[in-house]
Amino acid sequence: MEIRAPYLPYDVLRERAEDFLGRYHSSHEIPVPIEEIVEFQFEMDIVPEPGLHEHFDIDSYITADLTEIRIDEFVYASRPGRYRFSLAHELGHRVLHQDVFAKLTFDSISDWKRLIVGSIPAKDYSYIELHAHSFAGLILVPPPELAEKYDEACQMVQQHGLSLRDDSEVFRRVVSGYIAESFVVSPAVVRRRLEYDDMWEKFD
Repeated sequence: MEIRAPYLPYDVLRERAEDFLGRYHSSHEIPVPIEEIVEFQFEMDIVPEPGLHEHFDIDSYITADLTEIRIDEFVYASRPGRYRFSLAHELGHRVLHQDVFAKLTFDSISDWKRLIVGSIPAKDYSYIELHAHSFAGLILVPPPELAEKYDEACQMVQQHGLSLRDDSEVFRRVVSGYIAESFVVSPAVVRRRLEYDDMWEKFD
């Protein structure tokens, strides 16, 4: 049976993320307590699993019944930014793709990989992953709080003589790293969010 997944535009994902935060994190304090949201509001178990990245080249996955997030043990213990993003990504699948997962039955990563090849067209699978990836970035780095931290970061680096026009890559790297610390995510996540929100040119 072929399993299809409709494409969701970024604006729709943005609205879904805003609704999600309004319901599950109305205080809007950062960093967003994604672990607590997963465990206490969605009542999902977070299960560290040794060798997940080493053997399957993934950091995490959500079980078919949507009740557990399995996470690479090393990431769980030693990489807080990747850990938090992995939780948000898998939670995105539960929020956005319940209808897709309702059609799937798998008990292991190997089963899941076979399903991807045999049941889900490559384009549709790319949509599923893109949705979860974008949703994770939007809930961990919400637009209003990102805009506030971006202004703060840009003013800070400009005081040290950096500008986007003259030192583009250095400027982007320093700003992204500064903001990432506040949200407890990787600088790469912040850079993508700033690009999607067309914010870099503000301080050109």
